[in-house]
Amino acid sequence: MADEMGRDPEAVSKFVESFAAQLVEAGMPRMPARVFAALLSSDEGAMTSADLGEQLRISPAAVSGAVRYLAQTHMVSREREPGSRRERYRVHGDQWYEALTNREALIKRWEGALREGVTSLGEHTPAGRRMAETLAFFEFVESEVAAMMERWRIHREKRFGAG
Repeated sequence: MADEMGRDPEAVSKFVESFAAQLVEAGMPRMPARVFAALLSSDEGAMTSADLGEQLRISPAAVSGAVRYLAQTHMVSREREPGSRRERYRVHGDQWYEALTNREALIKRWEGALREGVTSLGEHTPAGRRMAETLAFFEFVESEVAAMMERWRIHREKRFGAG
């Protein structure tokens, strides 16, 4: 039986679970992956805890833990339902940009630790050279990501318009 948009709910459910499995394989915890896939596949891009629990057949505690993880990684945001105390969880068109930008901050911290490692180990020792090469790799990645994100902003605006 099709929903109001003509989609087969079973096919949607299979997609959500399949995409979530891909996210899990890439390193995301299972429950946040399922919640993210459900939000991403919803027309509004937003759902309440009750909606998520019902669709995914999971407990409110599981939804809460998954949303906490997704909010910390900047992949979803929380918002109040107008006129209600209930929260809705939302994905945005730029969630991948936000998630990658968040990773950039992590790379910066790793760079600091690696610089300390090069100093502590001695830049001319084999371990120090390995640390220096790892540091150079992250510095390279950071500069490439910054340039790529600028190209993405331009591409996205051309393809999907502003905002």
